[in-house]
Amino acid sequence: MYAVVECGGRQYRLEPGQQVEVNRMPGEKGDEIVLDRVLLVSDDSGTRVGTPLVEGARVTCNIVRQGRGRKIHGFQFKAKKNQYRHYGHRQAVTLLSVGSIA
Repeated sequence: MYAVVECGGRQYRLEPGQQVEVNRMPGEKGDEIVLDRVLLVSDDSGTRVGTPLVEGARVTCNIVRQGRGRKIHGFQFKAKKNQYRHYGHRQAVTLLSVGSIA
């Protein structure tokens, strides 16, 4: 059984027991979050595709941790001008553990 969910402007394929890193969501460690923007659900009885959402479908998740992702390094350089710029970015993320798909 799996579901495709939209969360934070991105789409994720989720299965029960899986852990997934998504953009920062409000809540503390141990809180339960319900994702209701379900685009597709596949189980033993078949596959249901939403138009655009599947009616009554929900994915229940628990927050494992709040933190920041790995660092992204950026570099800009202009040839013959002796001009350069180095910068870094760490995205705020939430690690979710998928509980059930209903």
